[in-house]
Amino acid sequence: MTNPGSAAAGTSPTTSRLRAEQISKSFGPVHALTEVSLDVRAGEVLALMGENGAGKSTLLRVLSGDHQPDAGHLLLDGTPVTFHSPREAHRAGLRVIQQEPEIIPHVSVAENIYLGALPRRGRLLDKRTLIAQVRRDLERYGFQDVLDPGTLGSELSAAQRQLVEILRALAGEVRVIAFDEPTSSLSDHEVDALFGLIRRLRDDGVAIVYVSHRMPEIFTIADRVAVLRDGRYVGDRLVSQTDNAELVRMMVGRNLADMFVRDPREPGEVMLSVRGLVTDDVRDVSLQVRAGEVVGLGGLVGAGRSELALAIIGAVPIHQGGIEVAGEPLRLRGPADALRAGIGLAPEERKAQALLLRRSVRDNITLAVLSRLARLRVVRRRAERDLARRHVDQLAIRASSIEQEVATLSGGNQQKVVLARWLARRPRVLILDEPTRGVDVGAKAEIYSIINDLAGQGMALLVISSEMPELLGLSDRIVVMQGGRVTGEVTRAEATEERVLALAMAEDLSTTGAQP
Repeated sequence: MTNPGSAAAGTSPTTSRLRAEQISKSFGPVHALTEVSLDVRAGEVLALMGENGAGKSTLLRVLSGDHQPDAGHLLLDGTPVTFHSPREAHRAGLRVIQQEPEIIPHVSVAENIYLGALPRRGRLLDKRTLIAQVRRDLERYGFQDVLDPGTLGSELSAAQRQLVEILRALAGEVRVIAFDEPTSSLSDHEVDALFGLIRRLRDDGVAIVYVSHRMPEIFTIADRVAVLRDGRYVGDRLVSQTDNAELVRMMVGRNLADMFVRDPREPGEVMLSVRGLVTDDVRDVSLQVRAGEVVGLGGLVGAGRSELALAIIGAVPIHQGGIEVAGEPLRLRGPADALRAGIGLAPEERKAQALLLRRSVRDNITLAVLSRLARLRVVRRRAERDLARRHVDQLAIRASSIEQEVATLSGGNQQKVVLARWLARRPRVLILDEPTRGVDVGAKAEIYSIINDLAGQGMALLVISSEMPELLGLSDRIVVMQGGRVTGEVTRAEATEERVLALAMAEDLSTTGAQP
């Protein structure tokens, strides 16, 4: 496994380990990178940020030898280098860990990790030595409770596949390592272990590039952050000397506050009424959402917000209480009853719960309205295509065509496909659970605009969000939950981060005598 200390001798956080100078790369008429210069320093975690399409992945592919730059050059420890393939970059000590790991399904975790460097006894694989090596690696990096060396690649979860890819990259001498959205499939425990590993590598003098759009991660793990916009280098900041607002401004060219569009409107009749709702996870919850109103649902992880959403759409049993839509009591035997009554849900886990990833944009948008598009139980394909195209244009979904597979879209465009499905259905009540999770800041601004438009058209929206600026910027009112209960409600004028957080922690604060 890696011996980064030898590569780090005599280095400091100001020593340039890898430098990209005036890198340009085009694909046909598209300029992916234009004269980008970037310094990656030894013993430092450099976060690389930017919207989808800003050039981050292209730059990583140039650094790894997967793409050849049209202009510019690389210097490794001050020496000009040219990598004609990822293998050459690997031999020089550069590693790039991609979002989609390449795992061999029919061999073990141990063999996947040491692929190309397997210990042998004569011509035979020395399995005992291999397993012992991998167990030492797992313990060293804190993954011993997550991975079993003997598990086959085909049996690994998405998170475990990502960790195998990371451990494989650490085999041999590492001078520079780049992580491309490494936590997208990891649990909190696995993220903690990964951050511990990154800090250990940094302290050993390895130069680390960390690509992510998740602001909390950047402020937790990075020392410095560099920003790309439209294929150009915008600048860099020490993490200790910047904040969310400045980074957003660098990425999108406008202030954070400008991302929230909210037209003045007067809410109409009560469209959704929840009274004394009790389930296995929700206790005596009551709330209302009016037509043309955005009600934010705040709270910490585990507060019961998603569980409440599932109860409202009939996905979990209700033990007590009731739900009304436009004043009519709702009898829920399942989600189909909620759908017929005009309630829709865009769930938190869009890939697992909302999207048919191997189907087209068209299929996903029209999924909830096929009966309306059918004549004598046969779907009218022209009407279906027209509907899909109209919503692709309306929401500015970036796809090559309506037949493009949804799995190949960016996170922001996938989320807009989910919203397009509900636009096609036209529900009276729409519940959005973490609507901008996993999307870049530019796509967030577009989704905020869509939410504002839907409210302006008279839809009642219940928005669950763990991002405080989002909750404050979108909501007409904020209902806060803790421990499965509603702990309070604040109007837009009353809402502050401190007040919402105090309500979210009300149960904990009550034990100390503090007042929310």
